[in-house]
Amino acid sequence: MVKATILVVDDEPAVRDMLADALRMQGYKIEVAGDGQAALRDMQEMHFDLVISDVNMPKVNGFELLERMRAAGNETPVILLTAR
Repeated sequence: MVKATILVVDDEPAVRDMLADALRMQGYKIEVAGDGQAALRDMQEMHFDLVISDVNMPKVNGFELLERMRAAGNETPVILLTAR
């Protein structure tokens, strides 16, 4: 049984894949995006229950992603991650 659909956004494939794999093992449906711009496109096409995003990314960083989501009325919960 799928618990929820989560969008994992990170420009580092190893980090993105590790997080996605760990969440899949817990029963979550996972989609991935390599940056905030791709994530915004994905959110236009499907519903997510949670977004987990890196902060430092090219094109659209995690803070910009959150700002654009909220400006568009998207209230999906967001967890921002950073190694800094």
